[in-house]
Parts: sequence; structure tokens; C-alpha cells
Amino acid sequence: MILHLPNLTLRPFLPADVESLARHANNRRVWQNLRDGFPHPYTEDDARRWISHAAGLPDPQSIFAIVIDEVLVGGIGVHRLDKDPVYRDTAELGYWLAEPYWGRGLMTQAVKAMTGYAFDELGLFRLEAGVFGWNVSSARVLEKAGYSFEGRLRKQVYKDGQRLDVLLYSRLRTDEVE
Repeated sequence: MILHLPNLTLRPFLPADVESLARHANNRRVWQNLRDGFPHPYTEDDARRWISHAAGLPDPQSIFAIVIDEVLVGGIGVHRLDKDPVYRDTAELGYWLAEPYWGRGLMTQAVKAMTGYAFDELGLFRLEAGVFGWNVSSARVLEKAGYSFEGRLRKQVYKDGQRLDVLLYSRLRTDEVE
């Protein structure tokens, strides 16, 4: 599946993305806003492992490379939470974008497209996203994409030597968006 948007494309990760993925992901400011499963430094070996992992996921596709002018500059995807049936049709949204592309509205565009895809193609009912308390820009992306603030999870994570709050946002398939 490939999603063509006005300023970017969401497509599968490809073996040819290794160099671009490693270059753009190997940024401390990107890493600071992601879980520790996202390595830092981010090497070409890490990129190869991720691309192999992505290729091995079952269909339908749930993660995408964010591509601008044929260059991978980020990633976005959903992780289903319904291994326990009580969370059926619920997933967590995650994303990152290379720093040179921040502040251009690109991630809002990607989140809106991924949200629509998750509801329409993956049959999800609820998407949620947790944002580290210091990442005001990411919270704003979610708000612009129609997500609702549900609450502050006080000191929930430990990142880069600090205890941080997590801001929890969600969107339901039934939510009206302007």
C-alpha cells in the first residue's frame, strides 16, 4: 500500500532506504522524543534490522516510511494492543520525522493519513498516542489531526536521565474532525 499525499508519500520501508534511514534517525533530538527501543546512535545495521522487521510483518501493512522527494525522512505506524481481547480494535500510533523537516506541517499530514488508513483499512476503532511532556510540538500535531487530550500520566517514563510525564491523546473512528 502506498499513500500519496500533497507533500509526502507513505510507503513500505525498502532495502534501498538503509542509508537515508540511518542518516535521518541518527539524531539525538529525534531519539529524545521516542522510546528507548529506538536506538541512539542509529547505525546502518539498526536500519537494516528495522527494514527486515517491517518486511516481516503480516498484511495488512501497519507501518510506513515517510518519504519526501524519494528520500526517507521518517516513519509512522500503529501497533495493535489487542493481544488481550479487551483492547480489541485499539492501537497505539507512533511516528518520527527527521529534524530538518520539523515545523512544516508534514507530520500533521502524515498522522491524518495514517489515522484514516487505520480506521478504514485496518478496521480499528481507537487510536492512542503518548507524547513525552516536553514535546509540545508533537502534542500539537495530534491536536491538529483531531486527537483529544485524555490526560497526563505523571512521571510515567524515564528518558535521558529524567522522569517525564506522558500526555495521552486518542481518536475514535466515530470522532468528528473539522
